[in-house]
Amino acid sequence: MAVTKILARKGRLDIGIDYILNGDKTEQKILTAHQGCEPGRECRQMLETKQDTENMGGVQYYHIVQSFKPGEVTPEEANRIGYELAKRFLKERHAFFVATHCDTAHIHNHIIFNSTSMDCRGKFRDFLGSGKAVARLSDLICLEHGLSVIENPKRGGNSYKSWLGDRARPSRRDLLRAAIDAALEEKPADFDALL
Repeated sequence: MAVTKILARKGRLDIGIDYILNGDKTEQKILTAHQGCEPGRECRQMLETKQDTENMGGVQYYHIVQSFKPGEVTPEEANRIGYELAKRFLKERHAFFVATHCDTAHIHNHIIFNSTSMDCRGKFRDFLGSGKAVARLSDLICLEHGLSVIENPKRGGNSYKSWLGDRARPSRRDLLRAAIDAALEEKPADFDALL
């Protein structure tokens, strides 16, 4: 019953890597797997690839999270499944590593892959359905390994603004609309008077 999502990250690569490879979460980095980068040199090697292409801006890396039903997989099996997911999804074009976290009730993988390809020819093309493609591939791999999948996943949910409810601050757009409405209530004679 793997739940999977993919996130584009523009932030610093080293901070993402430090979080994912936290020894307390990965049994002292034993539950990791790498492709196209060496353990301990992930950040340096991925950044060198970006420098070779002179493409340091924009999305720095992608982060896939793959969570499993509690008690359904061992940490080692989860790590192998995460490695297989990354290898099949990226088709060996991008450097990646998998870190399996077992510090919560459910075992989950964090997969980071470089936005720049290993051959330095370009960046990963994040297409509109990439999240669904990762989820489908993850489900397929889980079925191949005899694991359960979510039959009818719920898509979407509450927006962040509706989740905040009364605590939500009005957006700049909302403030501008309110100001325009207030000015129009005064029935200005012309556009200059409205301004």
